[in-house]
Amino acid sequence: MKQQGICTCWPGTTLWLTGLPSAGKTTLAHELAGRLRADGRRVEVLDGDEIRSFLSAGLGFSRADRDANVQRIGLVAEVLARNGVMALVPVIAPYAVSRAAVRRRHESSNTPYLEVHVATPVEVCSERDVKGLYARQAAGEITGLTGVDDPYEAPEKPDLRIETHTQTVQESAAVLHTLLTERGLA
Repeated sequence: MKQQGICTCWPGTTLWLTGLPSAGKTTLAHELAGRLRADGRRVEVLDGDEIRSFLSAGLGFSRADRDANVQRIGLVAEVLARNGVMALVPVIAPYAVSRAAVRRRHESSNTPYLEVHVATPVEVCSERDVKGLYARQAAGEITGLTGVDDPYEAPEKPDLRIETHTQTVQESAAVLHTLLTERGLA
């Protein structure tokens, strides 16, 4: 069924992209969003940095604050997905227990949820250093950088593991689109 040029024939879904800072999560989410919108999908990208400046303003980077941030984003993603939107969530979400809680929230509402590990090695992320975080950490200006001096618990069994450092953004987005298609979500 189409409404105002938007196809509502697919279920809403949350596609959570987890990985280190500068792994390519947000770039990949925006590339995939463009493809999905071209197919007539309703898509929202819930970028972690944007969410932190509004929904999670005031939270720091302690384990409890990081968990609260992930749970807030997970709630928004689940509500969007439950209402037919493809929610693309490029968020580090460093702790497995936090990501598992988000998955359970989706399962409790029978809302599709896929976890993708953007498995870019820390050395590559440090070279990319999109936000200058690795340089600032190396200079002693910041501490608690995920994957360097704060833990990152890589998913043990993600729905997909993608290595953005071995392929182009377009190739990575095509792999994600294929996953969604194979699962009947795109």
